[in-house]
Amino acid sequence: MKLIAPFIALFFAVPVFSQELNCDVNVNSNPALDVTTVEKEIFEELKQAIFQLMNSTTWSKDDFEVEERVNCALQLSIIKVNGGGNYEANLQFQVTRPVYNTTYNTTLFNFLDEDVSFTYRRNQQFNFTENQWGDNLTSILAFYSYYALGLDGDSFSKLGGTPYFDQAVNIVTLAQSKPGLKGWRSSEKGRKNRYWLIENARQELFEPLRICFYEYHRDGLDQMYDNQNKARNAIEAAIKKLVDVNNARPGSVNISNFLQSKRKELKGVFKDAERKQKTDVVNMLRRIDPANSSKYQEILE
Repeated sequence: MKLIAPFIALFFAVPVFSQELNCDVNVNSNPALDVTTVEKEIFEELKQAIFQLMNSTTWSKDDFEVEERVNCALQLSIIKVNGGGNYEANLQFQVTRPVYNTTYNTTLFNFLDEDVSFTYRRNQQFNFTENQWGDNLTSILAFYSYYALGLDGDSFSKLGGTPYFDQAVNIVTLAQSKPGLKGWRSSEKGRKNRYWLIENARQELFEPLRICFYEYHRDGLDQMYDNQNKARNAIEAAIKKLVDVNNARPGSVNISNFLQSKRKELKGVFKDAERKQKTDVVNMLRRIDPANSSKYQEILE
């Protein structure tokens, strides 16, 4: 028994980590593609392999209870079959978060990635190893997993997502050493790819957006049940933090995505607000997001 006891102690001393994501996965193909029965079977296998990666991987050393898992959904739409197991696709990725004392889930992130290319063959499994390159699709999925965890962390504590964003940065760095892969570099057309999502998130210039993210959710939405006026004031103050960021970096993918995710929600938040507050919020949103000025008009209705 004296010999067994140390082994028992070691067994119970080993930390047990839980999965962090609750991810719904769907794989489909462009209706214009002439997809064979075999390819349909392959896509179903691909769906299961992605589901396994997203929901069974332990992404961090943090302990998540089942009810604390981050809810997300991804849809991989195959747009081109190049033969030899090579595919091109679009990836729609959405992250949501529950609001305290309600049955409502707010959208944290909803993004369409149009730069997804990968190789997949039957019975292939995806496995992610930290600080090691596996393949492009695994890396893309791991990037969005960490990005989702980062946003969720920021929404519950100030800059709470930093460790997860750091992991996403590592994935981008590894990807940049691989030639010919799209979505990982600053030099690509436009600034709406994976590189800029995480580059902006980790820049000091964008820290007010991350603080806004926390105050919008914790001081705003999570308090709506207890005190709507106080919660609305907190949300208005949070959005004000975006003005200077947007002036310095107009049209950034991060602010654009935040506002796109919240546009309909803001209409409900300020539905019962005083007319002056509605007007002030709408004018501010129009300055930050002039391309969608007409859409904010609904808040005044």
